Amino acid sequence: MLQQAQQMQARLVKVQEEIAQTKTEASSGGGAVKAVVAGGSRLESLTISPEALQAGDAEMLQDLVVAAVNEAMDKAQAEASRKMGAITGGLNIPGLT
Repeated sequence: MLQQAQQMQARLVKVQEEIAQTKTEASSGGGAVKAVVAGGSRLESLTISPEALQAGDAEMLQDLVVAAVNEAMDKAQAEASRKMGAITGGLNIPGLT
């Protein structure tokens, strides 16, 4: 039983390292705003098209940024949960995802 726990721990560490290296991208406004999230929780880059800047609607641009970042974070968290679930067998272990 101890050996199985150690193997699971090793797999969890490996998956956590993979998740930390993963980059997830999402866009909003038909690609006007693109967000890339690294490791499931850190915004790595944000790209705003020149056309979106020329529109001059700051409120719309803010909404597009929020939407793109939230979508990228949601995708990253879903992928992390999927990978961790494959290891933990669906057990909800606090602090792992």
